[in-house]
Amino acid sequence: MVFDLVRSHYSYVASRILIVDDSARFRALAAELLAIRGFEVLEEAADGEQALAAVARSRPDGILLDVNLPGQDGFAVAASLAAACAGARIVLTSADTDHVPAEVMKTCAAIAFVAKQDLAVADLATLFSRPPMSAGGG
Repeated sequence: MVFDLVRSHYSYVASRILIVDDSARFRALAAELLAIRGFEVLEEAADGEQALAAVARSRPDGILLDVNLPGQDGFAVAASLAAACAGARIVLTSADTDHVPAEVMKTCAAIAFVAKQDLAVADLATLFSRPPMSAGGG
């Protein structure tokens, strides 16, 4: 009985994650952090173009997306990724916490922002969790 409750809880957690950041060092650190927390890192991407190709291949459950990317910024990339992979939960991150206007967060398709320095203590399971499907299958 308890096992079934635990299993049903974790069935709503996005376990397959795409990491998008132009720093290979940060991608490696984030991948390690996510793996420790029980997530599977499907792919890593250095920019928006690579991220779009990755979602087409892998269809991740969640995306950890840097705000400061070469080319299009993370806000624009988030909108493109949401259109390409509607079910993915997008969490923005950045070391520059002054660069995240609240009004942009409302319209960019990301569900949350977590400063890079706070990722180790953030409740990633909750951030990447999907709401349960309604009784009508929706």
